[in-house]
Amino acid sequence: MQPRHAIQRSRRARHAQTAPRASVARALSIAACAVLAFGVGGAATAYLNLQSNIRGGDIEALIADRPDRPTPNPEDPSQGLPLNIVLIGSDDRSGENGAIGGSFEGMRSDTTILMHVSADRDRVELISLPRDLMVEIPACKMTNGKETVATFNQFNWSFAFGASVGGDVESAAACTIATVETLTDVYIDGYFVVDFSGFITMVDAIGGVEVCIAQDIDAPKADNLKLEAGLRQLDGRTALNYARARTGKGLGDGSDLRRIERQQQLLATTANKVLSKNLLTQQVDLYRFLDAATKSLAADEKFASIPTLAGLAYSLRNIKGANITFMTPKVVDYPQDRNRVIFTDEANEIWAKIARDEPLKEPKAPTPTASPDATASPDGTDDVSPEAPSPSPTDDETVDDGSVTPDDVAGLCG
Repeated sequence: MQPRHAIQRSRRARHAQTAPRASVARALSIAACAVLAFGVGGAATAYLNLQSNIRGGDIEALIADRPDRPTPNPEDPSQGLPLNIVLIGSDDRSGENGAIGGSFEGMRSDTTILMHVSADRDRVELISLPRDLMVEIPACKMTNGKETVATFNQFNWSFAFGASVGGDVESAAACTIATVETLTDVYIDGYFVVDFSGFITMVDAIGGVEVCIAQDIDAPKADNLKLEAGLRQLDGRTALNYARARTGKGLGDGSDLRRIERQQQLLATTANKVLSKNLLTQQVDLYRFLDAATKSLAADEKFASIPTLAGLAYSLRNIKGANITFMTPKVVDYPQDRNRVIFTDEANEIWAKIARDEPLKEPKAPTPTASPDATASPDGTDDVSPEAPSPSPTDDETVDDGSVTPDDVAGLCG
């Protein structure tokens, strides 16, 4: 096993300067949301409705041999600490989801993202983990007492193994987290799982999203998705089809990597919409969004409460779009199967930065401009001395790492 990354303690998190103040801030933010949205009389009912929506699962006992993490303050476990949360889009086709995506047995993960929230709450970095990525999947304990066998397989099988052997989303999420920790050597604090219907409802709750479509799309396998090139308004159902589409006209080579690029653009656009939409002053929209978000969530027990979610959201209230980064580490074809991929060694630096809570991207320094008279000679003639070599451009200026932020997508399509 690789050596553990050194964890660098960061300055105190903005949302929790002291335990008492943190508790007050969370309570006030929750109360304010409830009162603004529903008035004093309906606040308690609304709170109970939202809290009952979330399915919480305790998976601590299911994961062994975990990476190191800083010792949290017992009075405020998130004080001054970064958070690493696995976000999973579930390809569960039971019930309403079967009517959306077609029915089949079992439960799979359609999309998985490792979300890193910096200790100072100034950055959120979301790293996509391709479903076709070949990884070591450790032996996983299930809630029913069973255990899977360790194997080398494609990443999204970790969720499927947990679901099929354990029979529930907790086992599936725990096996996914164990696989992510084995891959990255980064401690994972929790998980959120959202299904098809939940994604649709959340997008509809914010009035849909505008997405820049690079070229005409015709994808019969994605519920017959058809989109013309240009800036298009997508409702929840269309946004889901766009996020899931792999093959068809206008979708590139049909790989999961191209689909991830579209998903990141869609999520960045959605983040823009949420950041720009003042939900606290729009009572109906606020409740619709919170109801959709919580109803569609299965979450780690630590995060399956309205106070905890409100505290985290409140701590991120001032984040800038430029500081929300979506990216995928570089991959190469897996030699034994060109339909599968493996990460390059560059991914190790990404995991190390996450463990140390360092930015994955440094802001570019402004390019210096020469003074108009810098090359003029004293007698007014042009300087004919040999031209000094230009400084070598930095990696940020020469290499496109494929990352995208909400600010990047805001200007697409003009």
